[in-house]
Amino acid sequence: MTLYGVGLGPGQSDLVTLRGQRALQSADVVYSPGRLSRSVALEHVPAARLGDLDFPMTRDEDELRSAWKAAAAEIAPTARDGDAAFVTLGDPNVYSTFGHLRRTMAAFHPEIDLEVVPGVSAVTAFATALGVEITAGSTIALREADGGASPTGPDRLVLFKVTDAPATHEGLVAAGYDVTYGRRLFMEQGETVVTTDPTDIDERDYYTLAYAERPEARVEQATDAFLEAADEDGAVTDGGAVSAASRHSPAGHADGGDAARQERSEGALCGDRGERRW
Repeated sequence: MTLYGVGLGPGQSDLVTLRGQRALQSADVVYSPGRLSRSVALEHVPAARLGDLDFPMTRDEDELRSAWKAAAAEIAPTARDGDAAFVTLGDPNVYSTFGHLRRTMAAFHPEIDLEVVPGVSAVTAFATALGVEITAGSTIALREADGGASPTGPDRLVLFKVTDAPATHEGLVAAGYDVTYGRRLFMEQGETVVTTDPTDIDERDYYTLAYAERPEARVEQATDAFLEAADEDGAVTDGGAVSAASRHSPAGHADGGDAARQERSEGALCGDRGERRW
């Protein structure tokens, strides 16, 4: 049958996609490679249908290959006779352990179908958590920064595995970047921290990322002109078409024409073709 690689998202159980939830609920067994992914999966499936897999904490490639071969051998009978799921935080194809399982299954159990269910990745979730907008025309690179590394490149960087923030910060600042850090973003396990001060997160934590941007990198956007045209109250009057009196009138407009025109414009931007809705 099928083995599903299911991305659970960054760690909050309600950020699992509907498709991911359906795959988990339909699987005969849901296999988890670690404590954090298991805790998220438990919000969607009963503990009786969870299978735990053990992997050694080592960089020895022979040990790792042996562990993945054993994991594939454990999963294969379930996936051959029914459906199985393997869960991972984030997205299964972005900095994920699922790639090892996919290659091992293809090598030793090629008769089993594999399907990947994408998940919300920190690659995109960081922007919301840190209040960052990656605008059209931007160039951004993804790098690892384990052990105090300070990789550089284009004007914008997303750094993962920032385990020594002070050391990484020193190198990035020297290269001309402004840096914001996020730890355990959208995760239910542990404390979420967003800061520009690396000493706030000087203890090692694998689930720490950084967004680095050179100050001159911002790309001018067409709608910036709206903010530049705002008056002292922060209101944009569309070149003066809406008077101050109309803005502050009890009905919200003077004769209704300007306000109606503005509503039609806003509706058109939202896909409203102008038909009446009652």
